[in-house]
Amino acid sequence: MRKTLTATAFVLAAALLTGCGGSEARDDKAAGKESPAARQSEKPKGSGERIEGEGTPHEVTIEVLGEGEANVMWTLDDSGFEKVTLPWKLTATIAAQGAEQKVGRLVIVTPGTIMKPGAAKLVAARCSITVDGKVVAESTDDSGKPCKYMLK
Repeated sequence: MRKTLTATAFVLAAALLTGCGGSEARDDKAAGKESPAARQSEKPKGSGERIEGEGTPHEVTIEVLGEGEANVMWTLDDSGFEKVTLPWKLTATIAAQGAEQKVGRLVIVTPGTIMKPGAAKLVAARCSITVDGKVVAESTDDSGKPCKYMLK
């Protein structure tokens, strides 16, 4: 009985794994038909083409100031987290899309800690966000609060 249940479970699992994944998608692609989502994802990032429902493009720069290395987390045109050498900056051209035009698109940079020059203590690195050449957010102290801005 136990061998029969185990064998049945393996057969069922194999059928599910091979049955899911859809030959339909391969057949549609082979026939030259693709879903709207697939066609939209083919658009190269930063191609300069306006998407229907897209707001005005803005040049946005996030920056972390200080000396040495720090972990930095950000959300701009994409999100990331990495150890960087300071000073560090990242620039992208982004536009609010769809509902983001009303509620805004979050741009955020969270600086890590650095050794304060001349003192034996860790402090948060300073950060700033610049939109179209105008500073819209910047840290004013060593509190470690992220710089954030809602782009509309």
